[in-house]
Amino acid sequence: MAYSNFTLDTVCREFQLEVIEASGIFSTTQSVVPRERFLAELDEKIQLAISIGTEKARSELIVTDVLFELREQFNRQISFFSGVEFNVDEDHGLNGVCDFLVSKSPILSFLEAPIIIIVEAKKDNLTLGFGQCAAEMYAAQQFNVKKENEIPCIYGATTSGTDWRFMKLDGKHIHIDRSLYPIGQCEKILGILTDMVQQKV
Repeated sequence: MAYSNFTLDTVCREFQLEVIEASGIFSTTQSVVPRERFLAELDEKIQLAISIGTEKARSELIVTDVLFELREQFNRQISFFSGVEFNVDEDHGLNGVCDFLVSKSPILSFLEAPIIIIVEAKKDNLTLGFGQCAAEMYAAQQFNVKKENEIPCIYGATTSGTDWRFMKLDGKHIHIDRSLYPIGQCEKILGILTDMVQQKV
């Protein structure tokens, strides 16, 4: 088994995790105003990604830009990785490629703990990505422990680029926000991601 083979049900049974669903888990976060350059280019890239219509286009044109802007907001003191092998425990299926990982380290040459955010890019049905994202979040939790750099929570998102859903792993509890955040609320999405980096939610 690898990350992509996990459903939400199987990841919960395999690792004894409990799912808690609620609306508005991240609704109290403050919006973050992005740079004007980011906003000026975002609309054009959204239209292009939608026209191309592939998961790869949405990932490269929208998701990458959002995470790049997040890194800029932190003066490049965090890092993000795209399409990296993240093999933590192959015996338990915690291996494979992650779409995006965000680390609270500025190092880009290699993946360093603590990993704080996992982002899975999906073309349409975001809920289908919950299992894979949850497995990667659990792997990130174990990775941080092995590196002796534990943090209270690991966060996750499944996104089509134009729509975002957010998750949080707190111990053995996976919190899934029922709320959907469209890219038209990019200031709110950046605010949620910022609070995740700062461990405020």
